[in-house]
Amino acid sequence: MAVIERTEPATTPDGVNREHFASRIGFILVAAGCAIGLGNVWRFPYIVGEYGGGAFVLMYLIFLVILGLPVMVMEFAVGRASQKSCAQAFDILEPKRRYHWFSWWGYIGCMILMMFYTTVAGWMVAYIPKMASGMFDGADAAATGELFNAMLASPGELVAWMLIAVFIGFGIVALGLQNGVERITKWMMAILFVAMIALCIRAMTLPGAGEGIAFYLVPDFSRMFEGGWGTFGEAVYAAMGQAFFSLSLGIAAMEIFGSKIGRERSLTGEAVNVTALNTLVAILAGLIIFPACFAYGVTPDSGPSLVFVTLPVVFGQMPLGNVWGALFFVFMSFAALSTVIAVFENLISFTMDKWGVTRMRAVVFNGVLVIVLSLPCALGFNVLSGVTIPGIGDIQTIEDFIVSNNMLPLGSLVFVLFCTTRKGWGWDKFLAEADAGAGMKFPAKTRLWVKYGIPALILVIFVMGYVPKITAWLGMA
Repeated sequence: MAVIERTEPATTPDGVNREHFASRIGFILVAAGCAIGLGNVWRFPYIVGEYGGGAFVLMYLIFLVILGLPVMVMEFAVGRASQKSCAQAFDILEPKRRYHWFSWWGYIGCMILMMFYTTVAGWMVAYIPKMASGMFDGADAAATGELFNAMLASPGELVAWMLIAVFIGFGIVALGLQNGVERITKWMMAILFVAMIALCIRAMTLPGAGEGIAFYLVPDFSRMFEGGWGTFGEAVYAAMGQAFFSLSLGIAAMEIFGSKIGRERSLTGEAVNVTALNTLVAILAGLIIFPACFAYGVTPDSGPSLVFVTLPVVFGQMPLGNVWGALFFVFMSFAALSTVIAVFENLISFTMDKWGVTRMRAVVFNGVLVIVLSLPCALGFNVLSGVTIPGIGDIQTIEDFIVSNNMLPLGSLVFVLFCTTRKGWGWDKFLAEADAGAGMKFPAKTRLWVKYGIPALILVIFVMGYVPKITAWLGMA
């Protein structure tokens, strides 16, 4: 019953009342909803397929604990101690203002993320009626690929579905934190889990599904060495990066939710709950995809096209495949939209904290801005398809590269330095905030690891993200 306790109203350090979550479970679900997104249900399964199955999953879980979880606690701590979004949090906690420049980092990162994320979320929503109509029944990979490419080639269709995703997100955020974001996200997450469980049962009971389950859950490290030590190194880096990126760390997306909870519970325990839900969705996504792929003889390492090209082939061969396929994209859409709603709340809270405007004015301002800035990505597959950067790719890939390979790791590095060094907030103040309240405490003995080990891994992630780009650029020189 403790999970439904209500958080107490609180004031910010400047004495202003701040809207908080109505319940602890609301905070956990909204924060998890922000982390649960396309990284879990789209990227995670195909990366697992590429890097050998169960052994990769095991490495991912290890890095999730030693890398992702501590950084999440730090973001929560900065938010709860300041009771502000990143617009003012660093100025409040570090009056010498060494970190005041970082206030815009979160806003810009969230905005760039939404510039391409709303388009892909629109794809997920678009595939619900497409799948339900039965247009994929009996289709092979060539046919499903043509249907997906036809959607990408239509600027009107892509813009329309992007606008639907934006209007859903901002419409919910406009209702407020408790009445909109929290209340609707609770239902969305509940439906998401019901859909996932139904799909898991269906996939795991297909003839031949056992081979897919074994591939996914039984670690076999020999698969990771099939291409030599180089392939193993790529797998380790991929597991490290996936554990890091899947939690939406580094652009203050989690910091804002820390600012909207009370001090009844310790932050390490809450971060564990959020991470566990996030990981559960990723694991369940694999339990849907891999048994189905093996049951119908489809390779699970088909990369990013797995969801839109490969899986429709599977559903097209399955009895009542249009129903199961539509349910699958309902789950995918809710996963994507939960992130859209949570990140929109970040944008709204930043605007309200920075300029003291009302929620509705913040919604209108950010809504127009997101729509305008999202158009290049929606048009980047057709009208603007010629706009590319050598070695990186099209507009969507460029925007994803800016956020995933730059803003997330570097932003997380700033949070770590802020919470562990004397020129920032400092280790003692961070630890006191993280441990305030009942529940699991942050392990103080990990100080050296957090201060030196995590920054080292973050720098590895950052540098390795540029290695294929630099190699490509040198090859073109």
